[in-house]
Amino acid sequence: MKKATKKEIAEIQQLFVQKYQNAETELQYKNAYELVVAVALSAQCTDKRVNILTPPLFAKYPSPQELAKADLEDVKALINSCSFFNNKAKNIIAMAQRVVAVYNGEIPLDEKELQTLAGVGQKTANVVMIEYTGANLMAVDTHVFRVAHRLGLSDDKTAIATEATLVKKFQNNLHALHQGMVLFGRYTCKAKNPLCEECFLSKFCKSKESFKV
Repeated sequence: MKKATKKEIAEIQQLFVQKYQNAETELQYKNAYELVVAVALSAQCTDKRVNILTPPLFAKYPSPQELAKADLEDVKALINSCSFFNNKAKNIIAMAQRVVAVYNGEIPLDEKELQTLAGVGQKTANVVMIEYTGANLMAVDTHVFRVAHRLGLSDDKTAIATEATLVKKFQNNLHALHQGMVLFGRYTCKAKNPLCEECFLSKFCKSKESFKV
């Protein structure tokens, strides 16, 4: 697969930032606690589905203090239409317990501290920091991974390696680029049947035929 040139990378970055400068996550949340839970639930699950699940969950467990004491079976029942709900239920309760025990009930707004919480890996931590603080970080989900490869920005095999490559190539405006690549991948540069005729980046595309992830 051909790689994007430095000139192309600069143009792609400029176009993404122009179009998506004010883009935000489609997950619905009111505070950092709700955002961490929503992002954790969204792994292998659509944002639409998460937005249906979280209002009853947050109504019953409005802060880490309540969730830390929650009954596991009850939490499972509230999120059981989400993929991997058994594991996610355990993780969000354990996350809340650590937030209460170690961070005085306040979500730590630092990507390394966030990763000490159950179920919060590098991607989730970065998404929370990008969304909540506008941090200059990149997070790679399936949409960002696909877009990065189709545009010749990365040929890495893993999300973490792709993230490092994008950070190195783009350097700044990473929060807008992350949000933009997610929305672009979700609605335009889709895995199946990408909307190539409507694409504002079609001239940079290297592999729409061969890259389906």
